[in-house]
Amino acid sequence: MITSPAPSPALPSAPSPDPIRLVIFDCDGVLVDSERIAARVQAALGAELGWPLTEADVVERFIGRSQASIHEQIAARLGEETAGAWWEAFVRRHAEEVDAGLAAVDGLPEALDAITLPTCVASSGSHEKMAHTLGRTGLHHRFAGRIFSATEVARGKPAPDLFLYAAQRMGVPPSACAVVEDSEPGVRAARAAGMRAFGYAGGLTAADRLAGPGTVVFDDMRELPALLAAG
Repeated sequence: MITSPAPSPALPSAPSPDPIRLVIFDCDGVLVDSERIAARVQAALGAELGWPLTEADVVERFIGRSQASIHEQIAARLGEETAGAWWEAFVRRHAEEVDAGLAAVDGLPEALDAITLPTCVASSGSHEKMAHTLGRTGLHHRFAGRIFSATEVARGKPAPDLFLYAAQRMGVPPSACAVVEDSEPGVRAARAAGMRAFGYAGGLTAADRLAGPGTVVFDDMRELPALLAAG
């Protein structure tokens, strides 16, 4: 059943130094090493459908953004019909490559084992996509019942809506939330939500693209528990 997106939560006041009470994880590129697959598939589709894109172009334009945002960009360039065909092909090919060998991000299972704080997932991907990728890597059970998608809010990243919605659903104020992200739109959304951002630079996005106020940049997931403990 298709439901209307939830209204945008109210923006928080200026962040305060509250102790971290909730860790909000992005999914692709943070929990599962799927961004490399997505970039490769998107670049291939661009070559086939009339919009030549390097994998670096894909990172710049698509990584970390919602399906609606990506569709809008493709439609503006190639038209609605081609954008629809593009996304249909992307979903199919991405799923095939996930089944062929998706893995958890290096060091992520060890990090989750060491984190004692409550956690949840807030991703630009759909619930169906996350069920597939998290299920394929054996991570779904760690977050069952605490998984939120950009399809549930009015605006995707870099708007703060999704992270504010996740915090609201989890009953934790934004100032007590930490967000773990691997994309520039993601860390911008965390900062806009008044949350502390932890930018994972071990993926496709360079460390300097993640850096900014209230943001800790790191490149090994095994470091995350200590970084969270330090606040």
